[in-house]
Amino acid sequence: MTTEPSRKQRTHDRIVDVAAAAIRRSGYAGVGVADIMKQAGLTHGGFYAHFDSRDHLLAEAIERAGARSMERMRKVTERAGPDEALSAFVDAYLSDAHVDAPEEGCTLAALGTETPRQAPEVRNVCARRLKDMVDLVERQLPAWGEPGQHDKALAILSCMVGAMVLARASGDKRVSKDVRRAAKALIQRAAD
Repeated sequence: MTTEPSRKQRTHDRIVDVAAAAIRRSGYAGVGVADIMKQAGLTHGGFYAHFDSRDHLLAEAIERAGARSMERMRKVTERAGPDEALSAFVDAYLSDAHVDAPEEGCTLAALGTETPRQAPEVRNVCARRLKDMVDLVERQLPAWGEPGQHDKALAILSCMVGAMVLARASGDKRVSKDVRRAAKALIQRAAD
């Protein structure tokens, strides 16, 4: 039997959800507590009833965003089947939809370059989520479990995240598609 979350928990979750989208869209520095609370339909004064600090909120928001991204990618691989899982994963990650909606996508691509300047609690969540993503990629490799597969997964994820960053940064749809097409081809060769 599950219990209904309390009003305070629902409010807390709403704040975290708003923050998770806002920081992926605007970066860590681009979003203040007052903005997040306003977007959540709350007053700034209520913030400290839910969080000890802004960094505490950011850590929870990254945790939530990372968990949701991982769940989406797990579903993509499960629907594809073992022989097509890596290809499905890469296609979903490097999709037009992911390029166009950073607020809903991978925290590594949206925030990776800013993360080293964050508080330890935020960096720790990001580091754990990075390890989770590498593990998920590694499990999709045809030779999963054999020596060298962890390094291969690291390289593939690096290529995917880098391609997403460049695709978004290009500001040109053709260049964005070319970057992602080239990354997919490189990943395919690396996975064989």
